[in-house]
Amino acid sequence: MSNGSSPTSHSHDPGPPPVPHDIEHASDRYLLKLKSYARALPYSIEPNSRMQGLLDLICIRIVQAVQAKDYDPGFLQWDSMLTYWSYLKYPIPKEKRILLVDLYYSMCTTPGMPLHIVATCSDALEILTRSKNKLSIQDIRLPWSPVFDILRHDLFLTRRQFEVSQTSYYMGMIASIVQRFFHPAAIDQMLETFLPLINGTHLNSLLSSQFFMLTFLPQSHPQSYLPMLFRLWEPSISDPRRIGEIPDDARLENEGRPNWAKDDLSGNGLWTGIYKDVGIFSDYDWHFIMSLYSEIPLADSGSLTTGPSADNQAGFEIGRLPKPTWRIASLARIIVYSMAPDGLPAAPSSTPTPLGTPLASGMNTPRHPSGSVGDYLTAPLGKLPFLSLKSYVGGSKALDSLVKLIASTESFFHPSNSGAWTADLTAFIKYVAYEFNKRWHEEQRLNCKTPMHHRLTRGMKRELVKSFRTVALLAMFSEDSTTANNISSCLKWMSLMEPDLILYPILERAVPSLEALVEVSGRPTIGAIAPALVSREVYYPGAKHLVPILQLLIPGIDLNDPSKTLCTTTFLIEISQYIKFGDLTSRSITMSADVDSSTPANVDIPNGFSIAPLGDEHIEAELIDGPSLSKDEEDALLRESTAGFPDWIASFIRRVILLFDNLPEEAGGATEVQLVDAVTNACSQICIHLSDSLFDLVLNMIFDYASTNVRPNAVRAVHQLVECVANAHPAKTLAKFVPFCIHNIEVELENGASSTRTTSTFSTPLPSDATFHWNLAVLRGAMFKWVFWSSVSSPILKHKDQFIPLLKRLLDKTFSKRGFSWSGKLLSSLLLTLTHTYPLEDKFVNGEEWDSEEFRFNHHKYWGKLYTADDVTVSWHVPHGEELNFAMEIFREIVEPTLERLEKLLEPGTAGEFQDSVAPLREASIRYLSFVRNAFSGTPTFVKEVLTKEDQQYTLETSDILNEIPEMIASIEPLNSGFAVSDPRDPRAQYYLILRQRFGRFLHEASASLRQQGEENTVDAVHALIQSIRTYLLDYGDSKDSYYVQSDRYGSELSYARQYTKQKLWPRAVFIRRSRLYHAARLRWNSIERRRTPTDDQLIDDVAEWALWHYATVRESSQSLLDSLCGAYDGIRRRCLPLVYAALEPGTEDDRMKGALWTLNSSAFEPTLAPGLLKKLFGCQANEKPSIQSAVSSVCENGINSFVEPNFHVYDVNYPRLDRALANFQSMLPFSAEEESLVIRCRERRISRIRLCEERVWETRQTSFVLEIAQAKSTHWRYAIFATRCLRTLVRKDSPISALHMRYFLEMCHDNHPSLYSQRAVMKAIRYIKLRTFAQGPIDLIFERNNNPLKQFMKIRELSHDFTHDFLAQFQSRVDLITAGSNTLFIEDVNSGWLAWQKSQAAISVVRDAAKDPSFWRDLSTHFSSETHSEVVSSDNVASVKSIVQLLEDESFAPLQNLIEELILNPDQNKQRGAAEFMAGLLNVHSTDYNGESSLNAVKSLCFFRAFYEEQNWKFSPWVDQTIERVWAEISSEHDEVRAYISELLAFASKIKRQPKPSIPSAEVFVRECRTTPIDFDILGMRGNYHRTRVQELVQRFPEWRAERLPGSRAFQSTYDKVATTTCRWLFQTVHDTNAISAFDYILPLMPELFRFTEVNDNDELLSRARMLLVRMCGVTPPRPLIGQILHAIFDTILNSPSWKVRMQALPLVQVFYFRQVPLLSDARITEILEVLCKCLDDEVVEVREMAATTLSGVLRVSPRRSQLTLKDRFVKLLRRSPLPSRQSPVYNAAIRQRHAAILGICALIDSYPYTVERWMPELLANVLAEHAYDPVPISLAVQKCASNFKKTHQDTWHEDSKRFTEDQLAALSTLLTGSSYYAVRALVFTLAHSSNA
Repeated sequence: MSNGSSPTSHSHDPGPPPVPHDIEHASDRYLLKLKSYARALPYSIEPNSRMQGLLDLICIRIVQAVQAKDYDPGFLQWDSMLTYWSYLKYPIPKEKRILLVDLYYSMCTTPGMPLHIVATCSDALEILTRSKNKLSIQDIRLPWSPVFDILRHDLFLTRRQFEVSQTSYYMGMIASIVQRFFHPAAIDQMLETFLPLINGTHLNSLLSSQFFMLTFLPQSHPQSYLPMLFRLWEPSISDPRRIGEIPDDARLENEGRPNWAKDDLSGNGLWTGIYKDVGIFSDYDWHFIMSLYSEIPLADSGSLTTGPSADNQAGFEIGRLPKPTWRIASLARIIVYSMAPDGLPAAPSSTPTPLGTPLASGMNTPRHPSGSVGDYLTAPLGKLPFLSLKSYVGGSKALDSLVKLIASTESFFHPSNSGAWTADLTAFIKYVAYEFNKRWHEEQRLNCKTPMHHRLTRGMKRELVKSFRTVALLAMFSEDSTTANNISSCLKWMSLMEPDLILYPILERAVPSLEALVEVSGRPTIGAIAPALVSREVYYPGAKHLVPILQLLIPGIDLNDPSKTLCTTTFLIEISQYIKFGDLTSRSITMSADVDSSTPANVDIPNGFSIAPLGDEHIEAELIDGPSLSKDEEDALLRESTAGFPDWIASFIRRVILLFDNLPEEAGGATEVQLVDAVTNACSQICIHLSDSLFDLVLNMIFDYASTNVRPNAVRAVHQLVECVANAHPAKTLAKFVPFCIHNIEVELENGASSTRTTSTFSTPLPSDATFHWNLAVLRGAMFKWVFWSSVSSPILKHKDQFIPLLKRLLDKTFSKRGFSWSGKLLSSLLLTLTHTYPLEDKFVNGEEWDSEEFRFNHHKYWGKLYTADDVTVSWHVPHGEELNFAMEIFREIVEPTLERLEKLLEPGTAGEFQDSVAPLREASIRYLSFVRNAFSGTPTFVKEVLTKEDQQYTLETSDILNEIPEMIASIEPLNSGFAVSDPRDPRAQYYLILRQRFGRFLHEASASLRQQGEENTVDAVHALIQSIRTYLLDYGDSKDSYYVQSDRYGSELSYARQYTKQKLWPRAVFIRRSRLYHAARLRWNSIERRRTPTDDQLIDDVAEWALWHYATVRESSQSLLDSLCGAYDGIRRRCLPLVYAALEPGTEDDRMKGALWTLNSSAFEPTLAPGLLKKLFGCQANEKPSIQSAVSSVCENGINSFVEPNFHVYDVNYPRLDRALANFQSMLPFSAEEESLVIRCRERRISRIRLCEERVWETRQTSFVLEIAQAKSTHWRYAIFATRCLRTLVRKDSPISALHMRYFLEMCHDNHPSLYSQRAVMKAIRYIKLRTFAQGPIDLIFERNNNPLKQFMKIRELSHDFTHDFLAQFQSRVDLITAGSNTLFIEDVNSGWLAWQKSQAAISVVRDAAKDPSFWRDLSTHFSSETHSEVVSSDNVASVKSIVQLLEDESFAPLQNLIEELILNPDQNKQRGAAEFMAGLLNVHSTDYNGESSLNAVKSLCFFRAFYEEQNWKFSPWVDQTIERVWAEISSEHDEVRAYISELLAFASKIKRQPKPSIPSAEVFVRECRTTPIDFDILGMRGNYHRTRVQELVQRFPEWRAERLPGSRAFQSTYDKVATTTCRWLFQTVHDTNAISAFDYILPLMPELFRFTEVNDNDELLSRARMLLVRMCGVTPPRPLIGQILHAIFDTILNSPSWKVRMQALPLVQVFYFRQVPLLSDARITEILEVLCKCLDDEVVEVREMAATTLSGVLRVSPRRSQLTLKDRFVKLLRRSPLPSRQSPVYNAAIRQRHAAILGICALIDSYPYTVERWMPELLANVLAEHAYDPVPISLAVQKCASNFKKTHQDTWHEDSKRFTEDQLAALSTLLTGSSYYAVRALVFTLAHSSNA
């Protein structure tokens, strides 16, 4: 409450409410945080002691519910109360938090726990453990094995399991949530469990095992297993002593604690962490990490990584796990947190993308070149001595690696080269900038634990920003929204770190586009740097540029360009919440001056100092450390710039008005509405922060517009525009608008405005009513935030006396729909303003600061000010006596008389007229109802509801929760939440509640009256009635201030204002939003449990009736209302379902039945398939109307999806861990004997409830009504399908299936309708028969463990590679089943051993009758062999036959045998497919001729054989050698299909013969040897060894076959071509498999021949396959020892191949390989690459030279700078020593070639920097290349091409790049670009410069 002209003054404010004593004087950090919340509210909150007592009650009820196993509804009820309690921000004591986490985790891991309970518990776990400060592993430890056991059993399904649940997802998520609470002492046991599961031949095992390790292994002590993880991938506080200090109290009985030897990790003395070469990684591992960046698929052909192809081998089950963290975000975090000053820093760079330290130019230039030109160019590089001390960018190895990667991909950021990769690249730099900024501020805190010598430095920060700046600016104008958002975020973080490096380049690029009104995407970028523009803390000199930017943004308010307008308004909103708009330069009292903000006399402005244009900032200005001007000088500049605010404000308002004037009729569609909202939101923020004089200016402009115009198209817009000024200064706005509007409204009403009676929402307003609607809208806008002033002299009192007569007049005179609707909204706004509690303002500084003299004179010094929570003071509007009296006066004089009029309309004498379609009384009833409804809609927080004991008892008796004790139905205790009247004894409360009850009774009576009529003319009245019922029942508490809406807005404002993570200082608006959120949370608490009176019940019944009415629009609105009511009231479903069920009876009229069906289909009702509902739904088939059948289908589909298999196993499980958690929790709570008895009562009620459910299930399953309906011939096929699905769902694990039930499924297996096939039902039933047979308890049933009595566990006595070999060899040995004894063991599944071994390995009569009946199988074969023309078998068909045969063994073989033989002999493809489905894997092996005339037999054999070896996988190892020996001879088979199968077999053999090489195949030895063996040791056996002898054979024989190659069109028939094609196909498949790395050992010897394949010109397939193989090879990370060999093989081809085409093919591979493997290449290797490429510049073929130059430019970009400068000098010197003799000279061609080589080298240097201008570049362009623009071809062509490329890539930044050139160089450059004379060139350069600025 305030007084005076400013809403921030407080003449009668009693001050902040008292804070409870136990909160006010608390020292706990979380209670101090609660105190800041309490101080931000205008009312007192409850003491902490009281709320902790409430928390105890909630915890007691949770414990009792779990003890009684009352999970649903008891536990869910009180868990929801815990969630609502947490909204109130009271702290949960650590002891209770620990116990809650333990309890919830135990519930999640309880076997058989229903999934929705697990989901609830996992959400609670995430919330309870979110803060690392509140809980650590020192506080609580949790066992890891319970989650893993559930996850391992559920993850991979058997072939006959089709019920896919989300169990794996939730278990994976739970493991990731609580990972930090797993004891580090369990690491060894985890590895001992996970590593044996790895099988390198099976991708699923690789991915799942890696998921287990990454999700379960504690990250606090990674030093023991991190090297092992890197070996597997190669296809903080970590003191070991802390492990013993952490209590190991979460260890379960089945958990061991193996303590593996870690002597290699032991250290002496003080623990210093696990820092290595780069962060926690070795150099070797770091280079591998950086190579992951190159896996982003880019536009060049070599960027196609093979990983996605290998990933396709993964099963769908892997997709059920939680999605991993995006690798780009993870890579960014790893890189940033690995940065440290760990190297010699390079000299600070002045280039946009720094790379290394340049050496002196020409330091190694030889004076006398000898030999060839290539030798001359490469000799210096080869002899260049490398520095013994390597320097790094910023002195950081990680930063240096990052800079190189960014430089290598620079061209892919440019919009002209954008694609799918651009979003990933820009996301990467965004995350790096975010993580760097985050870490930077973390290390500025006093409690930071990072050692000082490992922290980030300012030099690193500047170098990072410089390296990102160029690519970010390139992508700034991208048209892709994702890319633009990424770049905007990246620039935001960089501008916060180094604003001087980012602000000016952005302004230089954005300002020209803003001036030219183009490039919309530049506007969000401007928004990204808003903090640097307005915050004096972020960048002190930035603010002086704000006003010029604002002036350029005025045209951005454009109706014809919505995206531009939205970007502009977003920026305006962003900056306007940080500044005050006020002129600080003028003392005079004029329209353009801020009279309250005149400059004090003691402020001096430097003489002769002026603001420089934005474009005049020199590019080198960024090199100056710090601002070039003092703060006083910057302040003086900023003061002068504020002189532009008045003109800008006036221009902005005029532009807004212009937009409103040009709106289409009725404000247009959704786009126009969005625009108006955006513009008015910006206006609102601006108006709030205007100085008094500027506010008066804006107010006058808006008043002039509103008072002199009437525009029907802008009625809504002018309403929102007036709201803007009313929100900023209500008193001035009211004084300005109220008299004018009231006068005009009265005049219009007197002249017949709104006199035409209309009631339809869709009625068109009359033009004659436009002025009335305009003024009414303006008046409503002025009422937006009306504060009732207590000063007697306030003019508001005069307005008060005008409002009641005005409202009465509006009530009596407005007859049109819009007229009385808007009048009602005016009433609602007035009452809401009077009775609601809300913040008065949200300026960027506190009220007392805003009003202070210091702020008025120097507000520019406060721009961007941030606050702590304790420093913010919030001014609230709290309803006081006079306001409430005025509200009561409105109710007594307007609302109550109007309600009396409505009641009279229902009296018997007027009832007939009420229904008359032409009677005025019908319109009057809607009009009066609108006023009354809006009055109650505007008072949701007027009177607080109080629930009496009788109300609570009635609610419990009529609750939707059935068969539950009252104590387990959660109820709330009301809290303070800012209601105007809280005392139920207050006369105002009593009056209001009585009047409200009268309104409710009227609504019920009106509803009953209207339902008696069905005419169409009552529809408008019904809609008005339903709206009124919605208001009556739902408008209470937070209905106008929704907690969830406030929560979303608070989150959005946090993200917009966030400058770094864990930020404590925020803009004041954020804290005001936070206080509104907290206020809404308390309102929400009081709205959870609404009182339901008999009147409410009557209205609910009325809504249910309207939901079944015969008009669709009424039904839809009523069903929507019912849905909302179910969320606010308990007992709605219980009241409504009987009525809905009755409407489904046969004979019900169609519309009523449709209403019932669609009501059931709503989300609130979620129909469960109870017997009664099933009967009703099946009965609907008698109605043949399509719309009804469609509704039935929707209800059935939604119902069956929520209808799950009955599962009550969890109630039979005794879980000791849960019992312990309950006992521990109970000991901490005040349990009494009464509470103990409550548990018993709750358990008994739960048992009776489960018994009732069992009876219902039995009734549905065993009684015949569903089965009879399903079997009846008269049943429609849709209903039969539904019945089948119901019956299939009711097949249970713990209960046998009936004979009738099973017989129906078997019969439906061959039904005529495909959708009725019941194979899955048969599979499920038989699977459960087997399960029940072997299960030993409920846990076995839950996890579906088949305890086969013949199953044994084999003890592994000797862990050795010999044992593994012998174990696999036994699969090949033959077993005589006759002589084999009972001790013979058959091993089916091999779950370990590839890497390491584990210590050990792990209705029937109806079916029989059907299986023995040949007709059953013949009928089934009819459907198996139907003409689908499918080429693959159906897994469902195979699995169903397998289930039957497995159950009966050989009893069903006889009738099947004849049928299968008959189908096999039938040549029809469909019959043979049916036979295959029956055979289910039965193979007939026979000798095959691979070179016969037809390939059909060979392909059949190989196809079945492939199915066999792929299924056996690793177990096929014993057969591999003889299999490969057999097919190797056929590698040149005549048939391409056969060779394709052979290539697949070769690739498969290489994969499964791969064998890890730890000395002993155990997890412990493997992990230890990963740490101790040399890094190049192939411990995982990833190298390709198996086929080496065969590869050598190919190497020897290819020359022979090449000599025998057939010419011309028959070439493809040659042995050379056939073997070559097979080899390429085999190697291509290998590089796309999980063992891709092994391919290099095979490719390397074949490399010369592979290049020869690329020059064949008569076999396109071989040519294509060879080229693709070579390119894809470059995308795979090779073994480190082979990198040099691969490069040398490519070099050998480039330098020595006699074919220039082969040399051409090999050169691009160098660039591709270089780009992909650059993190793995040393500087020496890069120099070697440069040597070879330079040598190729002297190639005798022009095309090869040009390709070498292109490749060289790509490599030079990230090569050592010393090599670049050395090469530059070589190229220039060579050029100068290359004179051209006459054409007749014999050395002319050699001279051309030499000069061409030099020119190409220079062009490569220039092209290597496409978007920057290096210091040496102007000289090369202007003084070197320009001289040779007219040389003979090909020299001139190379020069012209280079010049053209330079022009194309630098035109966007020419205004900046041109500053690198002198005037003479610009002239020469222009001559080079255009060939014009000097003077013409000068004009062209001038034009080019200005066009780029434009």
